[in-house]
Amino acid sequence: MLEVTGIKEIIKPENLAYSRTEVLIDNTLSYCPGCGHGTAHRILAEVIDEEGLQSQTIGVSPVGCSVLLYNYIDVDIQQAAHGRAPAVATAIKRLLPDKFVFTYQGDGDLAAIGTAETIHACNRGENILIIFVNNGIYGMTGGQMAPTTLPGMKSTTSPLGRDVKTMGNPLKMTDIVATLPGTCYVTRQSVHTPANVRKTKKAIRKAVQYQKLDKGTCFIEIVSNCPSGWRMTPTQSNKWMEENMFPYYPLGDMKVPEE
Repeated sequence: MLEVTGIKEIIKPENLAYSRTEVLIDNTLSYCPGCGHGTAHRILAEVIDEEGLQSQTIGVSPVGCSVLLYNYIDVDIQQAAHGRAPAVATAIKRLLPDKFVFTYQGDGDLAAIGTAETIHACNRGENILIIFVNNGIYGMTGGQMAPTTLPGMKSTTSPLGRDVKTMGNPLKMTDIVATLPGTCYVTRQSVHTPANVRKTKKAIRKAVQYQKLDKGTCFIEIVSNCPSGWRMTPTQSNKWMEENMFPYYPLGDMKVPEE
């Protein structure tokens, strides 16, 4: 019910445009203003709710901003050591094959200390979903250069910009796992506009269905911003992401299972 100037009006179901899923816990988000994590949390919670999987879901979140997931999504969540989420998810899914199992990881975690766990879980074709939030920087721990930091991109540990001659090229994890035989669905999306949010939510829903069919590993990269780490306003960071991140990390499906 909605109270307007003292008059109570009943909102009919057919007029309801949006309602908050109960899977999303009613806690104030601690993420920086404009960060994409909150939106990613919301659509993940919505898919879990809409698919009726709340009691059947087990998430794994390691270290970094992603570890805060358990504060906001009302499902069973296991914390993992830094980079080890795919290994923990592998154990959970093998012991409890009827559960919907996913990891939620940042680029500093998944593409650095967790590279081996990620590659081998995908190569084995573990029947899990890996959600990879890529903002090109270590967001929580001070804005250091990450494996996904762009060439020339400044960070606290690359104040003059990433020099590929001495620091190497950015690691395109999604491109790599798409080549592995164990992956069934690999896609790169974003959550910075309503249209992109819908595409990412559709991708998560597909991953849920593929896991039910035991298709193998699903891998969804979400290219996001980090306004604080990038030293920008939310609006500036979204514009910078479109102009710089997307050309290097283009959005779209990379691998889709045959029907």
